[in-house]
Amino acid sequence: MAGNDWQGDVLHQLSGAGVGQAPPEAAAAAAPRQQAQPGQPAPRDGAAGPGEQAQPQPGMSPFAQAPAAPRQAAPRPAPVSVPVLNPDLARAQGKPRHGEPAAARAGRGLRKLVGSSAAAEVEAVTRVAQDLQQPITTGRQIVVTSIRGGAGKTTVAALLGRTFEHYRHDPVLLVEADPSLGTLPIRMGAETVRWTCGDLAQIIDPSMQLTDITGYLVQLPEGGWLLPGSQGTVGARLELAQYREVMVALRRYFGLTVVDCETLPSELSRTALVAAQARVLVAPATLEGVASTRAILDWMAGVPRPKLLPGTVVVLVASAPHMTMDEEAAAAHLRLEGVEVVHLPYDRHLAAGGVIRTGMLGENTRAAATRLAAELLNRAVGGRR
Repeated sequence: MAGNDWQGDVLHQLSGAGVGQAPPEAAAAAAPRQQAQPGQPAPRDGAAGPGEQAQPQPGMSPFAQAPAAPRQAAPRPAPVSVPVLNPDLARAQGKPRHGEPAAARAGRGLRKLVGSSAAAEVEAVTRVAQDLQQPITTGRQIVVTSIRGGAGKTTVAALLGRTFEHYRHDPVLLVEADPSLGTLPIRMGAETVRWTCGDLAQIIDPSMQLTDITGYLVQLPEGGWLLPGSQGTVGARLELAQYREVMVALRRYFGLTVVDCETLPSELSRTALVAAQARVLVAPATLEGVASTRAILDWMAGVPRPKLLPGTVVVLVASAPHMTMDEEAAAAHLRLEGVEVVHLPYDRHLAAGGVIRTGMLGENTRAAATRLAAELLNRAVGGRR
């Protein structure tokens, strides 16, 4: 791994920006940049004129306020919307399956009827819901990464986005910072993509409000917003400077941002880990997956500032219905300095790929995703519970 000399700059840029105030980079970005053509989101009503301060609009989310004067910049061609999937390919997936067999669902329902732990289950669910609905005063960013592709990183990011959107009232954003043919738009059910993270870095302006920003995002069918990393083309890149620019700016508008990041040890993924308020390491529930994840945790333990491990949760993903690994022994090997371990069980619906439909997930999968989201939010707001 590279040394820690890259941390200071990114921490100054990304960790100190609060909701409702422009970070230091926004003030330094007064040089002319490119703006969108007509047909893009229109300027907001009540925008501040020369020498005036922008006023928050009635009913506007506190994450939408960004009191800075607009800038004049050269026009820039708007990208063209492209479909996420070819229509013929979309039909090829077939009918989605439920995450659990019917017999397993029936058996669980019967056990609930005759069991005596209903009150305890309700109490646990209520406690998790309270954690997920706790107030946030500044935008929080949660980064999801892994040591290699195929571990389930994008699936976990999509589950977190679905869970946060279900429980929270402030705006939730998913950012795809893995532009190499990433699949987050497919998993989230987006039909088309247009503006990418790199595109937005060229036109984002501190004078924009939430209604301006959302014009460049994909509104998801089940709620929330998505900023894709590419338009499904080979060779797309996301530069580190573009990522910094976008993440600093978006923190003012969204209560929670979930980032589907590149795999380690890329420079962008290492930067994102340090800058986030909470982080997820996704690994297959295998001997090799646990060993490689432990190596990453050992590296993170050596980062002097900030302390990364207390804000980290490891997700061990089962890729088959019957895994032979001892889950408790694996978790004990990974619990370093406050690291939590969550097991994501095998789910037929997730394993089939395609759009994640919350109602089709197995009950154990939904419970694991909810617990994971609560664990991360507790860490992101400043401490474990």
